[in-house]
Amino acid sequence: MEDCVTRFALLLCIIATTAFATSQTCTPVTAKDEKGEKGSPWIVNDIGCWTSFVAEDKAEVHIFKLNFDNPENAMFEIDLTNAKPMRVILTSAEKAYGVYDLNSKVHLYTNQNSTITLHSTNPPSFETNSHLIQGLPSEEEELIKWATESFGGVTSFTTLSNVNHITSAGKQGTKPGSPICTLEIEDMLEKHFMKIRSSPSKFCFPQQQASSTETELHIINIAENSSIRNVSLHVHAEKHTTVFMRGPQGTMWTFINPQHTSFVSNNEITLNTTSVSHTIPPQFTLTSDTASDVQRTALGYFKVPTFTSYTELELKESRISLVFKKSETPTVAPSVPTPGNPVTTNSPTKIPMVITLYTSADYQTPIDFNTKIQTDKRIFAQISGNNSGSLILTWKVTKCILRSKGSCLGEKNLPFFPVDCPSNSCLNRARFTFLLEQLQELSSTTWDMECDVSFCYSEQCAYGGKASRNLEFTQPCPEAQTPTCIDFRLSEVLGIAFGGFLIGVLLIGALWFIKIKTGYPTGLEMNSTVVNIPGCPCSGAKRQPVSTNPSPSENSSANASIGSTQSTPTSSMA
Repeated sequence: MEDCVTRFALLLCIIATTAFATSQTCTPVTAKDEKGEKGSPWIVNDIGCWTSFVAEDKAEVHIFKLNFDNPENAMFEIDLTNAKPMRVILTSAEKAYGVYDLNSKVHLYTNQNSTITLHSTNPPSFETNSHLIQGLPSEEEELIKWATESFGGVTSFTTLSNVNHITSAGKQGTKPGSPICTLEIEDMLEKHFMKIRSSPSKFCFPQQQASSTETELHIINIAENSSIRNVSLHVHAEKHTTVFMRGPQGTMWTFINPQHTSFVSNNEITLNTTSVSHTIPPQFTLTSDTASDVQRTALGYFKVPTFTSYTELELKESRISLVFKKSETPTVAPSVPTPGNPVTTNSPTKIPMVITLYTSADYQTPIDFNTKIQTDKRIFAQISGNNSGSLILTWKVTKCILRSKGSCLGEKNLPFFPVDCPSNSCLNRARFTFLLEQLQELSSTTWDMECDVSFCYSEQCAYGGKASRNLEFTQPCPEAQTPTCIDFRLSEVLGIAFGGFLIGVLLIGALWFIKIKTGYPTGLEMNSTVVNIPGCPCSGAKRQPVSTNPSPSENSSANASIGSTQSTPTSSMA
């Protein structure tokens, strides 16, 4: 009995393990992206153009080249009931079947011997608006030449692979700029006047889906017998997304301005932005192109239990462009950066960067935006963001400036010192430290801090953009307030008293010296009627008695005797 229970338990474990293992992978199938059915997250783009041309009758001219790699998938629908006046030219090298619904201002043009078979969904409403043209070219340049000679020009040329549905958005289909159509690899999602749904060769989704809060993992696999060798990827993800890419030997993957994206491949990857171009070598080896091998390799590489989607490409073109569609499910609106951590608006790489300030070198305690920074305190700063790639680039701060926001505008360079990080901890950020001592003498206390950041791969660096934030500082407060009254200590009082004593002694000595040398009295005696003659020593002059004689006017003889006496003072004294 116990043996049976053991075997039954073992059987249950095997069944549970098998179910879990199968939920991690999926089998790709060719599926149509019908309404209400979940389609592939990727749109396959090819060469095309978009111009400002409008014909004299105000009609736009749009050319669609349709490519189908699977005859069973060569069916599509065109809904142009709300379109503006336009002429739509359809061409395809493979047999395809389409249904259409137009308004009176839209005309369809196909080759009389075309492989495309069209049927109206509402006959015979606008069947007269469908035209068969004898000898309509199929080659791109020849088709553009024919449309230019017939209608005056081309508003757009779009190559669609495995298209399911073409719908007009009811908007103007022109693009400002040149009216000349120049074919190049383009991002089809930029053509807002059309809504296109298409399916890659094969795709599938695992039964066990990742949580919406987790990082999405998308797998792309190019079959060994495919002609594709150059793939451009445009990823417009709203949250962090990981892309696992496998292709035949010699395949080149090129990322154009990736946002919130990490990626790995068994082939060479080129990272292209407006100012940065890096080549990343293969990061793993995988020669098998079977879906199960590729999916398991991706799960093992990232050490995750499941993935989000699997896409298998088997197209005839040598170069294509893949565009990652934004999720149509409701998502939480992105949080607006706080005033203290604004996202840069001048970054050629389109990578958001944030400046965060800290109080210490451990970068654990961020400074709140409303906190004023003292100019005598050392500040530790970190510029961070979502890196473009799977741990590929390192960041470096090259320059920081401060711009005054007060009434007196000014700009100053901010000296800073780089801060080293532990191993592999600064791949998405750059750290540095600075002081605001140079701002202590300035009247303005509110500034804009702006730093230039470079992205580096190996030993090569290129400009990556600017990061900025507001900065408000305050002068440091003294430890003790200066009292209004001066508080003298005993030593200071004794010093002042002794100094006063010395000054008094010196003044008295100076006066005594002057008295000795010049004979000046220390003051005039108010009761004396004698005025001392300058230069005569006052010690030799005798005080004259008060005269009792009558006035000179009363006694003239007395005047004569007095004058005689005063005229000979020497003899009298003798």
